[in-house]
Amino acid sequence: MAHDGQDMMMQSVILDDLTGLTGAALPPLDRLLDTAIAAVRAQVSDGDRVSAKLIEANQTAAHGLAWLATYVQALRQMQLWAERLQEDGRFGEVEQLLHQIAFGEYLCQISGGIQMNQGEMLRLQDLGLSAEDSAALDNPAITTLTRSGNTQAARSRLVELMQERNADVTFGVSGLDEELEMIRDQFRRYAVEKVEPYAHDWHLKDELIPMEVIEELAEMGVFGLTIPEEYGGLGLTKASMCVVSEELSRGYIGVGSLGTRSEIAAELILCGGTDAQKEKWLPRIASAETLPTAVFTEPNTGSDLGSLRTRAVKDGDDYKVTGNKTWITHAARTHVMTLLARTDPETTDHRGLSMFLAEKTPGDNATPFPTPGMTGGEIEVLGYRGMKEYELGFDGFEVKGENLLGGEEGRGFKQLMETFESARIQTAARAIGVAQSALDISMQYAQDRKQFGKALINFPRVSGKLAMMAVELMVARQLTYYSAFEKDAGRRCDVEAGMAKLLGARVAWAAADNGLQIHGGNGFALEYKISRVLCDARILNIFEGAAEIQAQVIARRLLG
Repeated sequence: MAHDGQDMMMQSVILDDLTGLTGAALPPLDRLLDTAIAAVRAQVSDGDRVSAKLIEANQTAAHGLAWLATYVQALRQMQLWAERLQEDGRFGEVEQLLHQIAFGEYLCQISGGIQMNQGEMLRLQDLGLSAEDSAALDNPAITTLTRSGNTQAARSRLVELMQERNADVTFGVSGLDEELEMIRDQFRRYAVEKVEPYAHDWHLKDELIPMEVIEELAEMGVFGLTIPEEYGGLGLTKASMCVVSEELSRGYIGVGSLGTRSEIAAELILCGGTDAQKEKWLPRIASAETLPTAVFTEPNTGSDLGSLRTRAVKDGDDYKVTGNKTWITHAARTHVMTLLARTDPETTDHRGLSMFLAEKTPGDNATPFPTPGMTGGEIEVLGYRGMKEYELGFDGFEVKGENLLGGEEGRGFKQLMETFESARIQTAARAIGVAQSALDISMQYAQDRKQFGKALINFPRVSGKLAMMAVELMVARQLTYYSAFEKDAGRRCDVEAGMAKLLGARVAWAAADNGLQIHGGNGFALEYKISRVLCDARILNIFEGAAEIQAQVIARRLLG
């Protein structure tokens, strides 16, 4: 009888009129966000202008506003996803539970404290909101969802259903069209066969991903995925790029990141290159005949790219580059560098920077940097090892004048900014892949590992972790797809891309951290894959814009 009663409870965990409830929760959130924007704007304005100095002085409020806006947008995209599935007759029990738990959890966090990271909670009063302002959340739908949306019974039922999908312990219906799902299937099969079995050895031995893998990915079109067909690419969408990046990163983030530098280089050339530069470089990048690397960051500048000191001095028709760069991924065996350097020595900000397509000779293990005027050394890292990181030194390094991007000096920073939307969307997709990998590995371990006479997955604190991994995966996935669709539609999406990257990176780290906790002491052993995934996940909150920089960018746009 007790077992029957438990079954009845498990079958009744989904709230009545779920999409009606969740839809009714959104207007109060919009009103709360509008009030928060006004409150923060009042704190950071000098007269009628928003002040960068005051934003910096009130960083908690400004960055917290970015997180609040990200949560509101994430829930809106989940609602649209649920409504689409409902219309198509595909809003099954798994999808309903994902949706319900997402709203229950994120509404609770909005009212009680948004988790910006493990040590920083954002509360509404930090934004300057009063108790009266927060009363916008006193809404029957929100009350029902916060009390009954994310329950232990709902989480347990979700994991029970996930176990029934033994072939793929993933996430329910993603809501993508048939073409994108076909692309997903193709790259999932490749990752399962050619990446996952070898990724952990590549990591432990700190080896470069084999050239064979790069050649196979080139044949599959990865490096020319979004390059127009007229330049030898596949001419596919940014949404396609997301699916490919996600599935390859699910196998190993290093493989999922191989296409990132090609994406950045191609975007730079498409947006800012001359016709001759497009015709020369894009077909080579698309085929992987030319492997690019991005050379922007310097030892003393980090995220402050406008302060770069590396100099490019005109020498006849060409340039000579002198300076130092750091955190350059896949630098040794690449053929061309998208190199940002200062061409106007009278400037100290972004206005004097220019972008170059600087050619170099690929190196090998014995001589990683054979090109004259260029030296380099490897930076040993915790994770994200498959392409390796390097410090580079330039001393009279020659760059052809014809390789000044766009043929005009002083436009480098603007050209780089035009690539950030795509780069951050792609990074969000990589984060989803890493989080999915953590879920895959942890789900299997929790089913196999026995403690106190039963599998770990039967303990509610374990199954609850797995459930929240799956829920946040879907939330981050919908936010990422939305930003990609906006980019494909030709609309400005720096805020949307920033939100996707901000949330996706946190979700990946939380999934990896909880996955290691499920493994217990074994998770701390190098032989277990989750130890690698934890190290790989940590970088996602730093590169392509650290979380703090990302929140700053979002806040400045929200505040006008």
